Amino acid sequence: MKQLKDLLEKLEYEGEIGDGTRPVAALVSDSRKLCRDCLFVAIKGENFDGHSAIKAAAENGAAAVLAQYADEETRECLKKSGTALLVTEDTRRALALCSAAWFDYPAEKLCMIGITGTKGKSSSACMIKTALDRLGIPCGLIGSIEIDDGKNHIPSKNTTPESIELQEILSEMVTNGLKAVVMEVSSQGLKMHRTDGILFDVGVFTNLSPDHIGPREHEDFADYLHCKSLLFRQCVTACVNADDPHTEEVLAGNSCKKIVRFGFSENADRRAEAIELAIQGGHPGVAFSAEGFGKAERYWFPFPGRFSASNILAAMSALEAASERLGFSFSAREAAEAITHTMIKGRIELLPVSEEYSMMIDYAHNAMALESLLKTLREYGKGRLVTLFGCGGDRARSRRFEMGEASGRLSDLSIVTSDNPRSEDPMAIIEDILSTMKKTGGEYVTIPDRKEAIEYAIAHALPGDIIILAGKGHEDYQEIAGVKHHMDERELVYDILRKRGDQKAAERMLARYPELGALA
Repeated sequence: MKQLKDLLEKLEYEGEIGDGTRPVAALVSDSRKLCRDCLFVAIKGENFDGHSAIKAAAENGAAAVLAQYADEETRECLKKSGTALLVTEDTRRALALCSAAWFDYPAEKLCMIGITGTKGKSSSACMIKTALDRLGIPCGLIGSIEIDDGKNHIPSKNTTPESIELQEILSEMVTNGLKAVVMEVSSQGLKMHRTDGILFDVGVFTNLSPDHIGPREHEDFADYLHCKSLLFRQCVTACVNADDPHTEEVLAGNSCKKIVRFGFSENADRRAEAIELAIQGGHPGVAFSAEGFGKAERYWFPFPGRFSASNILAAMSALEAASERLGFSFSAREAAEAITHTMIKGRIELLPVSEEYSMMIDYAHNAMALESLLKTLREYGKGRLVTLFGCGGDRARSRRFEMGEASGRLSDLSIVTSDNPRSEDPMAIIEDILSTMKKTGGEYVTIPDRKEAIEYAIAHALPGDIIILAGKGHEDYQEIAGVKHHMDERELVYDILRKRGDQKAAERMLARYPELGALA
């Protein structure tokens, strides 16, 4: 049980009915979870207005209700039941502040690192988590792919969880002995006040381009930008991309004590110079000299593309800033070496199948993402670019035409296969893809069964090839006729290598993914 006054200590509100002295047994915002002695926070959502459930809360014996408004009939019901009514300007913000109090402010017991931006959030977050873990600082992760609370890996529903769920996750991290957490902070999460009540030790801004603009997200780019900027009104140190044209707008109104700029331009405090794209041991990567982290040194990282250098700088800058909060010092070389061990599931995820050619898994499942990926890999230019992909059913049909055109134009060989056909005929989707691919004159083969398609790619690989398994990324299923069937591309590749008798490659896969041992 909690005292109501303790849950409300950081909240501005007016007590309109009742004295609000009853102890609180539960904090509830979902009307389906109403119970006796709960504090019910009425949230007005798109599909349901929690204010319509206030009377039900009273009838269930709620100790108090937090609301933005209540009509006379509702007020009379509250008076009869003895349930207190507390009125506040924004109940989403109220829920966040009450949630932090309910779980005893777990964020204050962790080094909080928040990352926002259009692209690069997942990559930078995984780099920071990997580095801190390897440097001896146990770190949690909250992101678009998964939540790692130190004991469990939980698939994500939202990039930034709802406030009450977020505070519970942070509380679990404290219980599990973590010292830091890195989380992706989405514009939607900031707009919905999910992170209110949290002071971030480090806030990171990667970049900004039009995205998530629509009726259910942001009304326009200005709103999108504004919501991104909110992170820097609740953090101590900001690490921001000096090269992005929107950086100064994002920093407008910030409350940061320190701002560190990273990037490639001269005004960057932490800078990458003499950038070189290079392949080592079958791994396309990037090398550069890191300036501004003390003694300048040159590093190579197994992450392809110039944009990876920006993500790495973001991670190194954040690690440097976090070290001050953690009271733990490490050199830039130690941080850089730790970052090289990062594996970002489904994001240019390199599979250790060969030293003669490269194979990677990436979530690119639309034309924009696929084109960006292929242009990045094309810069390595030593061998063929082979793209294996399909397109999801029951989605915008235009996506198929666009992906077919992009792969046909930018790949040396396209292997067109199936990817979550859902209720549609896989061959009909493939025919749509081919209708634009054929116009490009690009070479292609069609193999509807995805495992057979991967087997074809491996069997026909040439030295210097870069093979991309695009579209599935971190997903471990194939959805056919409304049923999700287990299918993990890592497992498919491992099984194919074993059946081909390529023992060394299979062993490398097993070393990277020990869980594959269950298939042996």
